[in-house]
Amino acid sequence: MTTSFKPKDLSQKEIMLAPGHRMCSGCGAAIVVKMVLLAVGKPVVACSPTGCLEVTTCISDYTSWKIPWIHSAFENAAATISGVETMYRVLKKKGRISEDIAFVVFGGDGGTYDIGLQSLSGAMERGHDMLYICYDNGAYMNTGTQRSGATPYGAATTTTPAGSVTTGKPQHRKNITQIMAAHKIPYVAQASLGYHMDLMRKVQKAMEIKGPKFLNILSPCHRGWRSKSDDAITLSRLAVNTCYWPLFEIEYGKTRITHTPNKKMPIEAFLKPQGRFAHFFQPGHEGMLREIQHQVDEEWNDLLCLSRGKESEEHQAKTSSELALLHLDT
Repeated sequence: MTTSFKPKDLSQKEIMLAPGHRMCSGCGAAIVVKMVLLAVGKPVVACSPTGCLEVTTCISDYTSWKIPWIHSAFENAAATISGVETMYRVLKKKGRISEDIAFVVFGGDGGTYDIGLQSLSGAMERGHDMLYICYDNGAYMNTGTQRSGATPYGAATTTTPAGSVTTGKPQHRKNITQIMAAHKIPYVAQASLGYHMDLMRKVQKAMEIKGPKFLNILSPCHRGWRSKSDDAITLSRLAVNTCYWPLFEIEYGKTRITHTPNKKMPIEAFLKPQGRFAHFFQPGHEGMLREIQHQVDEEWNDLLCLSRGKESEEHQAKTSSELALLHLDT
């Protein structure tokens, strides 16, 4: 049972990410780290692959981390922390360590969806007692806003520009949260900075569960998203209330939606404040808006069905069609 805590309790806790880091003003990643470390509730060892968070919090012989923290290569943060966790278990078994320690990875979407996916999948399959957190800003922001597997359909990046020839990224983003759920690990969840208590309760729940856990947190980047520097929380809320970024958790295979919008907003409410989607609202691009709205609606409907313990009609029809084709082939 997750112990409840109140906002006033958080004011008594020390912020474990010191000021003076080099992250941009309004950066979502810094807020993610602060919220997570406030909620962990025990000694923690953290690891970060190469990315915005790493290069801005540990420069030369200076660090903003008030906890033991490891910088790992872009592709292997999950492997690094799983090795540390294994060493900890051995030392604890030998009686050389007695305290309960948590092991957490903070990885960007580039090091999670793409470059580090193999390492992450292996760590999840092996069952290490760790929490992997993806701060998802939807592109390789540290190196100049190149598209990643997390970049949404149609978004303009430096490698998928929007102009007279191309109109942003032509593919939809991966659903990494469901990919992690397919590993059948004990706990998978999605969270948003705009709903901080929901986020921290999920971290707290993850800390109480043994085994591998994964938490995907939307992390606005105003430089890459071409939005206002003080819009991180507003955009995080809009992402939830348009159902672009639904809040849910999957605990031991059971899906539960943790926030249902009172009134589902159209996707343009989330897209309009972002310059990377400006071309969506130009004449002749109406079809792009319909395409992304259709994708959001489809994924939200699938999630609703999963939370009710049944498959969507569309998925059932697709499965029946595939079985019929298989029968014909045989």
